[in-house]
Amino acid sequence: MTELDEYWERFLKDSGRDSDERCAGDLNFEAKGFVGDELVSLVVSGKKTAFFSSYATFAIDGEPLPVSGELYIVVDRANNPRCVIELQSVEVIPFNEITWEMAKQEGEDENMTDWRNKEQEYLEEEGAVLGFSFTPDIKLVFQTFRVVYK
Repeated sequence: MTELDEYWERFLKDSGRDSDERCAGDLNFEAKGFVGDELVSLVVSGKKTAFFSSYATFAIDGEPLPVSGELYIVVDRANNPRCVIELQSVEVIPFNEITWEMAKQEGEDENMTDWRNKEQEYLEEEGAVLGFSFTPDIKLVFQTFRVVYK
């Protein structure tokens, strides 16, 4: 049994959840200008309650979109489990329709201009690798979550 499996089993036991409940996977958080462990700390502290992903990555990989209620183990750079989060909502929204209320839930930027610049740069880099182009109306997957175990 792996460390993640043991953490999941401990979560189920400590939270009183059904032992048949399944983990949707593990997540690590990375962003330009942040070390993954800094972002994990924002999650654990409750300052980060959302994240964005490009819709194109799901489409290219043929992966289904996540759904509300899914549970994930958040891991640090060393792949150590740090907490379990539960997705609260999942929405597909064009980049140019993201509001500051949404963006600030990531807990990383001081204003909308900073968020847009950082996100556009990330999407351009990701697109160069995966084969899509950034446009102002590129679709993003906006996921909100809450920490349910740490």
